[in-house]
Amino acid sequence: QVQLVESGGGLVQAGGSLRLSCAASGRTVSTYEMGWFRQAPGKEREFVAAITWRGGSLRLADSVKGRFTISRDTAKNTMYLQMNSLKPDDTAVYYCAARTFAGNFGSWGQGTQVIVSS
Repeated sequence: QVQLVESGGGLVQAGGSLRLSCAASGRTVSTYEMGWFRQAPGKEREFVAAITWRGGSLRLADSVKGRFTISRDTAKNTMYLQMNSLKPDDTAVYYCAARTFAGNFGSWGQGTQVIVSS
């Protein structure tokens, strides 16, 4: 099992930037991919971005392409989400998650709140 802890959320004005971090511990050797998801009030959780832990291959949701960047530092066991040009629609609780090669995203952090004011 991998333990995940997010940080970096907060309140920002529209057009601003935030960088989220996700620190991983535990059985990180079995991690194939890590990702960011978000859940806005009254909405279902949605995929934001993902990165393979060793190869660094990226996936991004269309809604954040050109604005968000995902990266990881394997030496620090930490994943990042750089969010630029933030919009009020980006307001949500952001979660990081991890999965093994053959599994679904089964390890989740507690979430960090991002609020974008207009």
